[in-house]
Amino acid sequence: MSVLVVGGDNLGNIKDYLKNKGFKNINHVTGRKKGDLKVEIPSNTDLVLVLTDFIGHQMTKTIKERSKTSNAKIIYSKRALSYLEQNIEQFFNNKQ
Repeated sequence: MSVLVVGGDNLGNIKDYLKNKGFKNINHVTGRKKGDLKVEIPSNTDLVLVLTDFIGHQMTKTIKERSKTSNAKIIYSKRALSYLEQNIEQFFNNKQ
């Protein structure tokens, strides 16, 4: 599986957590750089994870619009691992 993480300067233990959950391809966009608004969601992406406490409104809007044209599911979560775990579990439960 593949995930695009949007937000956060450094993923830290989130990257390890996603790998343990079965995501082999983890792409990351900080959402703070000028060119980040031009980001495209890769075609093989299963999940777009938006870290809401580290991203601006315009970037959130852009990602939301682009996710509508892809097959990727989008999840909004705080960066804290406890919030992320809940949201990832819901993703897997809805996928079955």
